[in-house]
Amino acid sequence: MNTYIVLFRGINVGGANILPMKELASVLDRMGFGNVQTYIQSGNVVFQSAATDPKQLSQAIRTAVGESHGLAAEVLVLSIDELHDAMASNPFTDGDPDPKTLHLFFLASAPTDPDVVRLDAIRSTSERYQLAGSVLYLHAPEGIGRSKLAANVERAIGVTATARNWRTVTKLMSMAEDLAATRVP
Repeated sequence: MNTYIVLFRGINVGGANILPMKELASVLDRMGFGNVQTYIQSGNVVFQSAATDPKQLSQAIRTAVGESHGLAAEVLVLSIDELHDAMASNPFTDGDPDPKTLHLFFLASAPTDPDVVRLDAIRSTSERYQLAGSVLYLHAPEGIGRSKLAANVERAIGVTATARNWRTVTKLMSMAEDLAATRVP
């Protein structure tokens, strides 16, 4: 069995696109996925499946959630290796930043023509970022809520993104590793 991490974009934020995690887990169980586990209310799921194509899984989950809850949520599915590689490629390991100030923007695909001039122009002097393939790393010590760069990532790079802080990424990796060590009956 393969272990996957699902990241939903824009659900349960500001009272919009409400999808309780218990209901989401139920949808994924009905789809035949094994050992479905959710983490916090922002649409993080870990599960197992015999499927081998994360993009097909993403579309199938998006369709199922749309049919069951009427939501047109963006869904990104990562393999455990993809999440591991994203973590291992973190360029901001110096000084061990607070895990709430380091964010990984997982991109639907690697951008072909990112506007880094725009990103450089809007980032605050305390912020650092790096775009590496299909992940944009952002260290925002003053908080992501105040970051103009964070608010404009998708427009500047031209690709759909969903962000998670380092604490969440670390927890999802731990859940995925634990799940990968188990066997689906």
